[in-house]
Amino acid sequence: MPLILPGNVASATAAAYEVANSCRFNSADSAYMHKTPGSAGNVDTFTISMWVKRCKLGVSQFLFGTGTSEWNNTFFCRFRNEDDLQFGDFETPAYTWLLQTNRVFRDPSAWMHFVFKVDTTQGTDTNRAKIFINGVQETSFAVSTYPDQNADQKWNNDSLHAIGRVGAYDDDYASLYMAEVASIDGTALDADSFGEFDEDSPTIWKPKDVSGLTFGTNGFYLDFEDSANLGNDANGGTDLTSVNLDATDSATDVPTNNFCVINVLDRNYPSSTLSEGNCKIATTVGAYSYHLGNFALNKGKWFFEVKITSTATYDHVGISDVATANNTTYLFSAPFGYAYRTYDGKFQGKGGSAVAHGDSLTTGDILGVALNLDDNEMNFYKNGVVQNSGTAASIDAASATNYGHYFPAVGEEWGAAAGTYECNFGGCSAFTVSSAVNDENGYGNFEYAPPSGYYALCTKNLAEFG
Repeated sequence: MPLILPGNVASATAAAYEVANSCRFNSADSAYMHKTPGSAGNVDTFTISMWVKRCKLGVSQFLFGTGTSEWNNTFFCRFRNEDDLQFGDFETPAYTWLLQTNRVFRDPSAWMHFVFKVDTTQGTDTNRAKIFINGVQETSFAVSTYPDQNADQKWNNDSLHAIGRVGAYDDDYASLYMAEVASIDGTALDADSFGEFDEDSPTIWKPKDVSGLTFGTNGFYLDFEDSANLGNDANGGTDLTSVNLDATDSATDVPTNNFCVINVLDRNYPSSTLSEGNCKIATTVGAYSYHLGNFALNKGKWFFEVKITSTATYDHVGISDVATANNTTYLFSAPFGYAYRTYDGKFQGKGGSAVAHGDSLTTGDILGVALNLDDNEMNFYKNGVVQNSGTAASIDAASATNYGHYFPAVGEEWGAAAGTYECNFGGCSAFTVSSAVNDENGYGNFEYAPPSGYYALCTKNLAEFG
């Protein structure tokens, strides 16, 4: 069950280079970027680098590729249904070459760095295509066939190049966050051109500034810093065209500051659907369900928002120390679960009695949650207005729970209607944020200002306060 625990804050390490933005790709939106170079560049020697945080597992998803129809004649990289990684070239009816990893990638809480290096001029076949993952060359493959010497590849030619899908193939879109995408035309580079190990924590791989690299004729660099033009080539070349992406997909969830999202691997009702970077939850009718964030918290003061997009019969927002093992327990009945019942404004926890606390919420309302684990209490805000005249609801200390921490939690009781909940942990809201208010550390992006001393759920704040 991948999650961020206190102390597990790799992306909080101080770095000389800080990534500002990422782009959220949502497969349900058929979101991707593309461009077609006007002429061929170097089709024998090139490098592609990107940082990725996965959202959906167990389905085929292309990171990038070229191709004109389906994927019959494509150069590509994808996560397969089995969650391993494939990098290669396919020409009907077979692969011309293929690297397929033995390892699988099933941690939706982690940012990972991938470098794909190609140089078909090399005399040794294993030097013609390489994969680096978090700074280390991958050597364990289930399949490992290599390009012929001097074989031209489809990348950097004059066909459609896509990020988030493969060429013109209208399927297998990616669901993930992507940052620091660099395509280098004419040079085969190792991972250390794009990242470095931290000098104080030598197992931590972190990004480097790539803006000084030579990108070549058809190379490009996507830093995603222009929310009005996410396909902007920061190297100055022709921009990529964004399809079904807009400013709301510009994220501050980045490799140098990782944000909380809903944990796709830790849900007590698997029939729910997660989307929008695992910040949107759509349940089914008649469910006892709640879903946890992937940040485990045991001290500090934290803030997040949940918008009720469509109301179930009984909606809950709060915290729990763990998801239950079945779908017959609702949030406030869990052994250490606490919830604001948005349908009647009452607070309830641990199966105890509900007590009046504030106003009910309906479609379009936003509930702000201020979790104080230093004083063991919670405050709630309806559309920015504190409830219960600011008198907090009491909770048990994290140390008293079964697991020593709490997670953000969103869910519902059994009812006649399904619910949809759009979460905002600060990194990339599932709903459109108009106010764009940060916490006092300058992190997060909220509709309503967090109360003084409360912080967004990100690894930089976790390192300082958690």
